[in-house]
Amino acid sequence: MRNRRLLPYWLLLPAGIWLVLFFLIPFLSLVATSLYDPNGSVLTGYHVTWHVQNFGHVITTYGAHLWRSFWWALIATVLCLVLGYALAYTIAFKTGRWKNIVLVMVIAPFFTSFLIRTDAWKLILADRGWVVQALQHLHLIAGDGRVLATPVAAIAGLTYNYLPFAILPLYTSIEKVDLRLIEAAGDLYASPLRAFTRVTLPLTMPGVVSATLLTFIPAMGDYINAQLLGSTNDRVIGSDIQSLFTTTQDYASAGALSVILLALILVMTLYYVRRSGTEELL
Repeated sequence: MRNRRLLPYWLLLPAGIWLVLFFLIPFLSLVATSLYDPNGSVLTGYHVTWHVQNFGHVITTYGAHLWRSFWWALIATVLCLVLGYALAYTIAFKTGRWKNIVLVMVIAPFFTSFLIRTDAWKLILADRGWVVQALQHLHLIAGDGRVLATPVAAIAGLTYNYLPFAILPLYTSIEKVDLRLIEAAGDLYASPLRAFTRVTLPLTMPGVVSATLLTFIPAMGDYINAQLLGSTNDRVIGSDIQSLFTTTQDYASAGALSVILLALILVMTLYYVRRSGTEELL
């Protein structure tokens, strides 16, 4: 009887060991790194001196880049939600027997390297490419204007790369909706917009929240799209962390910046989940 009560804990033990080794210990190491003496170096070594001023220094120095990362991730997340919801709704209710094929097409980009997919956008948005020429023909940009190496290109790359992460949870949630509820709303003289806002959207909120988190969190720390598609003047927080760790080897600042990013994402995630009222996720 006692062994039977302990069985769930034994089953959880491998996952618990994995989390301790590859999450908790690295996280504590990162926190320790953020409290290094900033005067240390690779040659002289680093020591934990509880130098909390590292956090104030990186906020002052890289605050603008952190703010830019937040806005770019937020815009890309909103675009992914709008585009992903429309596509997921279409797949769930309109594709019929082609549903599985369309889902495979959504997942297909994952079979290609993230770097290759992002680098391909440099060809799509090239100054002499058809996209720029079409925008110039429609007078949406100036005759000598460009899209590549601008925030627009970086956000477009974020939206493209993380769109499947939004579509799949949205599709899973939308597919569970009983169409008879939507028809009942119409029978009660609700307009299509009102039926969507009062019936469909509330029922699919778990999918919306999941899609938001799966899109916003990785987009917040992403720097590949900014590096390949954006301008060198538009640095994001991920670029700063990567540069501090590998190029300048300022481990104290890199650690402090990483901890701030993690804490900021955690606070925003908890606040968003609670405000969304999705008891299924809570």
